[in-house]
Amino acid sequence: MDPALTARTRLLYETVADSYARLVAYDRFEPQIDRAMIVDFVERLSDGEPSVTILDAGCGTGRLIGLLRSLNPRVSPVGVDLSPAMLEHARAAHPDVQFIEADCSALPLPDGALDGILAWYSIIHTPPADLADLFREFRRVLREGGLVLLGFQSGSGERRRPRAYGHDVDLLAYLHDTSTVAGALRAVGFSIDISLDRGPRRREKLPQGFVLAQVEP
Repeated sequence: MDPALTARTRLLYETVADSYARLVAYDRFEPQIDRAMIVDFVERLSDGEPSVTILDAGCGTGRLIGLLRSLNPRVSPVGVDLSPAMLEHARAAHPDVQFIEADCSALPLPDGALDGILAWYSIIHTPPADLADLFREFRRVLREGGLVLLGFQSGSGERRRPRAYGHDVDLLAYLHDTSTVAGALRAVGFSIDISLDRGPRRREKLPQGFVLAQVEP
């Protein structure tokens, strides 16, 4: 990711971390259809495996870590995020989980270290032109047959949210066309299992996109 964009994204979440932790809770924000996709993702990875290591890429305050663990006690989650302030909340909530401060496009993990990656609304901070580089890094740290599940706002262009979470900062997010995301994954060695869009729910203003992909042998 461009260093200036990385710095801007980190500053945003450093600023809003306390408000984010208070306002954004799992049960309040994920419709059942979205939760079902995460459940299916974990079930596929857990089928017949004694243990499963899943990276929550862009974990923020760790709001999905508890869900991952509740779905299968054999899941060992690892969280990574740019923001130390967000990770402080994550570590307080889950003191026995490993959290790493890093850019998702440069993960300090060995090749093939992971069974799965959940990138749940974290690629909204990656410009479409940079998706292939990000997915290449995901491919590197996943084992053969590993899975990645992506959730994002679907569309094209940018979305700006002024005074994000009640602070004097603007949230810049990139919309992603689902077919473009799938194409970028295929280009770096993934096969696509699920690619879909759904309409806005609850307080959403935009369609939402989801892609589940597997590392090709």
